[in-house]
Amino acid sequence: MVAIIARVADLRLVRYLLASVGALAVDMAAFLALLALGAWPAAASAASYGAGIAAHWLMSSRAVFADTVAEAGGARTRQKVLFVGSALLGLGLTTGIVFAGHNAGMDPRLAKMGAIVISFVATWLLRSKLVFRRELAE
Repeated sequence: MVAIIARVADLRLVRYLLASVGALAVDMAAFLALLALGAWPAAASAASYGAGIAAHWLMSSRAVFADTVAEAGGARTRQKVLFVGSALLGLGLTTGIVFAGHNAGMDPRLAKMGAIVISFVATWLLRSKLVFRRELAE
């Protein structure tokens, strides 16, 4: 049983999922706090997603893709730019989905939940296939 748990914990997708949960916790805490302060839901979603981006880079570069993070210099800068680009795509998806859901009369929290799933899939694909590919790290 211990060997199975160790093997599952070693899977990159599982580590990415855990990093995403951590970043999501930062995102949702900020989102709910901003809603409680009366912020416009789409703006609250965008701002909170930004906080989650920073948390996700820290966790992804240190725990998920540590073996493919580029050394300091140009390669690392390119990787960070690609990471931010993937995050901006996720931000656009999230903000657009919350905006559309809210305008359609949906509870913004439900719209945010749907946006989370779509954004997770999109950013995982970009980060695992493009941002942290081994060629960039070398």
